[in-house]
Amino acid sequence: MISFVNVTLFWVLSIPLLILAILIVSNKDKISRVFDEKVLQKLRVDNNSLPSSMRNLIFFVALFLMLVTMVRPVIEKGERKVAIEGLNMMVALDISGSMRVKDIYPNRLEFAKNKIVEFLKHTPTDEIAVVAFASNAFMIAPMSSDKATLSYIVQNVDDKYISMSNTNFTTLGEISQEVLNKSKKKILILFSDGGEKENLEGLKTILKADNIILYTVLVGTQKGGVVVDSKGKQVTDKQGNIAFSQRNDALGELSLESGGAYIVANSGDQDIAKLVEVIKSTNTQDKKSFAHIKDREELFYYPLGASVFFLLLAFSSLPTRRKI
Repeated sequence: MISFVNVTLFWVLSIPLLILAILIVSNKDKISRVFDEKVLQKLRVDNNSLPSSMRNLIFFVALFLMLVTMVRPVIEKGERKVAIEGLNMMVALDISGSMRVKDIYPNRLEFAKNKIVEFLKHTPTDEIAVVAFASNAFMIAPMSSDKATLSYIVQNVDDKYISMSNTNFTTLGEISQEVLNKSKKKILILFSDGGEKENLEGLKTILKADNIILYTVLVGTQKGGVVVDSKGKQVTDKQGNIAFSQRNDALGELSLESGGAYIVANSGDQDIAKLVEVIKSTNTQDKKSFAHIKDREELFYYPLGASVFFLLLAFSSLPTRRKI
């Protein structure tokens, strides 16, 4: 059965098309009050090789077929039931003071946020929760498949969120237990500049006890940079030494121990695409829901091809026989 997807568009556009046809074909003096004479000369088609009335008719047939193309004629074939698959995952963003370091542009925090947005683009059907952590961990966004909203929330995590306290990875493990409690596959994706081995013991214990798989996206450089406060001033310790931070890859080792993987983020987007590929290939996705979609066969290319033919015919100069 043939039907049209954009029926309303047909009626909206047919009115100006009809008015245009009347103005051009009627060729009455009143038209000159509406259009400038130069415009009328362009609208009118005068050629000895083909009568103008015939040429105008062909021209409007072409326009009508273009209109039919835009309303999308289709053959309806009913509905199909499609399984939507995905994983439940938790994304964690490090907001400790070292994330202000500018060894990558513009700084580690902004770089990590951009990587999270890339990650969300590569996981359209997955349910994802977002948390931030430093000395404490807190929820930024609950489990959701609305990637536009999640991206907006992540992009609005700014410098005010940063805590100059020491990073507590144990609190990250504890909130991971809560968020991923009902998930068959417990997957944690951590965006951080790393941490010392001794500070990771609490997280390591929780990962092992709850079978949580850790994937880490490491940001920053091994060369490192100076830690600054919210005003851009250098941070010093109790002894007056300037605080300096380098990327620590111990989190990568912990990721491998948990059965996950890690990457060192770079300026391209292939790193995140590769990480998502690894996650998808090593974790069986649960069938989350089913969607009913309309099965249609598109027919728009038929009127489109015909309109191009008639348009070329209308603008072409056809030869006429001369009387000898």
